[in-house]
Amino acid sequence: MFLSLCWKSLYSRKGSVLLTVLALTVSIFVLLGVEHIRQQSKESFRQTVSGVDLIVGARTSSTNLLLYSVFRMGNATNNIGWSTYQKITELPDIAWTIPISLGDSHKGYRVMGTTTDYFTHFRYGQQQSLSFSAGDAFSDLFDVVLGADVARKLSYQLGDSLILSHGLVSTQFSSHDDKPFTVVGILAPTGTPVDQALHVSLAGIEAIHINWQQGVKLPVTASPAPLIDPNQLVPQSITAMMVGLNSKISTFRVQRAINQYRGEALTAILPGVALSELWQMMAVMENTLRLISVLILVASLLGLSAMMLASIRERQREIQVMRLIGASPWFLFRLIQVEALIIVLLSMALAGGVLSASLLVLNGYLSTEYSLHISANFISQSSLTMMAAVIAATVLVSTIPAVSAYHRGIKSAGQ
Repeated sequence: MFLSLCWKSLYSRKGSVLLTVLALTVSIFVLLGVEHIRQQSKESFRQTVSGVDLIVGARTSSTNLLLYSVFRMGNATNNIGWSTYQKITELPDIAWTIPISLGDSHKGYRVMGTTTDYFTHFRYGQQQSLSFSAGDAFSDLFDVVLGADVARKLSYQLGDSLILSHGLVSTQFSSHDDKPFTVVGILAPTGTPVDQALHVSLAGIEAIHINWQQGVKLPVTASPAPLIDPNQLVPQSITAMMVGLNSKISTFRVQRAINQYRGEALTAILPGVALSELWQMMAVMENTLRLISVLILVASLLGLSAMMLASIRERQREIQVMRLIGASPWFLFRLIQVEALIIVLLSMALAGGVLSASLLVLNGYLSTEYSLHISANFISQSSLTMMAAVIAATVLVSTIPAVSAYHRGIKSAGQ
């Protein structure tokens, strides 16, 4: 009977209650949405690369090395000599290595020179390996394997030809137009920077830079170009390398040995640790979004309190009737608080439904356009904690109109 009375009381003021429910629904939607996307993005960010024990590059900060080797952002301070790379691969604790050579591009997308070991050993997410949606890995000198985003946005298919550019800006003078590449493979989407890269062999990188000096193409002679022997195209240096170890126990020992290598100034980083450090750099923006969503919710809860307080003045006759039939001032106090809780619980249900539906509808768009794989299930320990905090805050802000109802109940008895 008590709940029925609360519901009928709210229904009698359905106009103002509906507006309050809508305002709270929007604020709770924002709060839960920001928290869920934050957590999912953080998890996706941490799983950009997995199964790689160490990343090695020229001496630099761990963040910079991670950015250019994994996210293809920025440039290396220096390269690693090929002889150094070979010596590192010979260390007894190392199971496999993936060389990385950067510096070229195609229509704004980075080109990565590597070996076929990249397609064998590289992992992302929960130890997921790379797979092909079409074609296979490169085998010839001028073969190229495209990331999923590159193929989709540039509408490339197997067998298409494309021209690479020297550096990150495509100009007539930086084009490697004398040595076109053929698309032989397209990788399946991963939701990582792999989707936005073109992959060629190290020999292919060396081949396109024949007759280039210090980033400038030399004049072409009238004599025909000699045939290129891939076996003779050994790189002089690479940008970085990914390392897999035989045992996790040896990670710190190998890291220390590489950092103390006397032949070159090198830096070896643990990808997981570096990813956590990089995410911490975005903590200010992350906390700002959370603060904004909390302030929106607080404003809506204060609006709920104001609406309930205004309704108390309009319900003076109702309060008098309830007092005449025996309702105590504490009954009126509880009545107001339960009405506020019903409004908030209804808003939570609506916000949760809209959030799940929105994520289901937008999941494909977020995945293809922003490489974000966001689950439609927003229920987590953090979201449950937030909803409990919202309920507690509702009880707190509804105390003001509840106290007003309590005092009006006492006055009605005196009259």
